Amino acid sequence: MSQVELTSNIYWVGAIDWNIRDFHGYKTRRGTTYNAYLIVDKKKALIDTVKYTFSNELIQKINEITSVENLDYIIINHIEMDHSSSLPKIIEYAKEAEIIATERGKLGLIKHYGGNLNIKTVKTGDELRLGEKTLRFVEAPMLHWPDSMFTYLVEDGILMPNDAFGQHLASSQRFDDEINQHILMEEAAKYYANILMPFASLIIRKIQELIKMQIPIRMIAPSHGIIWRSNPSKIINAYMEWSQGKTRNKAVIVYDTMWGSTDKIARAISEGLTKRGIDVKLFKLRDSDKTEIVTQILDAKAVIIGSPTLNNSVFPSVSAFLTYVTGLKPKGKIWSFFGSYGWGGGAVKKMAEKIRNAGFEIYEQTMEIKYVPTSEELEKCRKFGEEIAEKIKENRN
Repeated sequence: MSQVELTSNIYWVGAIDWNIRDFHGYKTRRGTTYNAYLIVDKKKALIDTVKYTFSNELIQKINEITSVENLDYIIINHIEMDHSSSLPKIIEYAKEAEIIATERGKLGLIKHYGGNLNIKTVKTGDELRLGEKTLRFVEAPMLHWPDSMFTYLVEDGILMPNDAFGQHLASSQRFDDEINQHILMEEAAKYYANILMPFASLIIRKIQELIKMQIPIRMIAPSHGIIWRSNPSKIINAYMEWSQGKTRNKAVIVYDTMWGSTDKIARAISEGLTKRGIDVKLFKLRDSDKTEIVTQILDAKAVIIGSPTLNNSVFPSVSAFLTYVTGLKPKGKIWSFFGSYGWGGGAVKKMAEKIRNAGFEIYEQTMEIKYVPTSEELEKCRKFGEEIAEKIKENRN
């Protein structure tokens, strides 16, 4: 295999997962990578491992550079198994290697892999000298697990932040200046929206903390996807904007339908929004990927949810989506609701209650129509869309 060198004596030794299409519910239509990094100095350190199914590939890559038995340190930035599950295989060979993790990381590793592990715990500001190179550790709890930390390579200005700043993107290229920028940022936004969005306030504080530490960041080497070497500030600035909840005049309509009535209402509302100059994205849930929907919600000012009433409640696909999206806690949105029903309603009221209980801003007007909407009722739906459009324009977020 050809070796991938980030800079002198620092290597990518990860694995490309071309075929994965579902990452615990996240649809990965472009695959992913599990990035691990090897530093060769007087002491040799492996930064993170890979998913266990690629452990032999990881070992082979390390052995092409130095014998895996020669590893002195294994840094575990995050214990989730896509990053740590090759650890047992590695320590079969690197028997004397010391494992470095946070205190919570240590507890998690013991729970996953047993108590017979040689683990040293670190906290923010602790350093590890390898020879000419120095590793500095920064705890990053809840980005996105309690055990998470960043590893910073001082002399080269390389930040290895594990799951922060990554993308689920399989590619034969390793660096940001080698790949289509539209695809790169699309996947970075999707990754943020579906994994890190609940931790927006923590992300802002962590970036501010890194700025206060006055450490130059010349490269960001995350644990999934492409390495940011040409312009690491691009993804840092994007994370700041996303975390601050910056939006534009855009509405996302999400719905499902039984016999087509809710679909007709959705399209009429879309026409009203479009008439007033609002960018609209419309998704029927059973024909769409919720991962893509949430990515579109990231910079939208309004989210409009529609459901037919089934058994006096919300249609199952819509209910599941509401559970998913409220858990992600998107900021700066106006939420509104519509639906259709036969002999009795209920879906619209219950959707509004769920969103209100989540603490989101609700546009109190709703649209609920019995049976098949008439031409007059569809015109009311268009007007409803126009009213939401004006509310969007008033929103300065």
